[in-house]
Amino acid sequence: MQTAVIFQIISILWVIWGLVHVFAGIMTISSDTPAAVAGIADAVDPALVVGPYHEAAGALINQHGFNLLWIGLTTAVCAMFIWRLNFTAMFIAGLTGGLADVGYFLFMDLGGFVHFVPGTVMTLISAWAILLSLWIWAKSDKQAHRNSS
Repeated sequence: MQTAVIFQIISILWVIWGLVHVFAGIMTISSDTPAAVAGIADAVDPALVVGPYHEAAGALINQHGFNLLWIGLTTAVCAMFIWRLNFTAMFIAGLTGGLADVGYFLFMDLGGFVHFVPGTVMTLISAWAILLSLWIWAKSDKQAHRNSS
C-alpha cells in the first residue's frame, strides 16, 4: 500500500476521534454535573450519579470537558497536516490522543464504567491510528537508512 494512502487513513481516524471528543467536551461542559457524569460513565445507572455534588466536583467535570475539547481539536487539526504527509503532526496527534485514551482505558474501560460504543470504539480508533503511524514511521526510517548507504 502506498505511503500517502496510509497517511490518509491515519488522518481520517484522527478526524473521527477528534470530532467525537470535541462533541463530548462540549456536551460535558454544557451539562449539569449529574448529567455530565452519567454521560461520561454511561454504563453506570444514572440514578446512582444524581448527586448532590459539591461545586468543586462540577468544576472538575468541566475541566475534564475542556480537556476533551482541546485534545479533540488538536488531533483534528493535526489530521489536516497528516493528510499532507506530516510526520510531526502524526506524532503530536498520537501523543495527545493516545495518552488521553490510555487514561480512559485504564480507569473507565477496565473499571467497567462505560459501554463499548462509543468509548471503547474510540480507544480502538486511536490505537489503530497509532499502530499505523508507528508502522509508517518504521517503514520510512528503514527507507532513509537504505538511501543513506
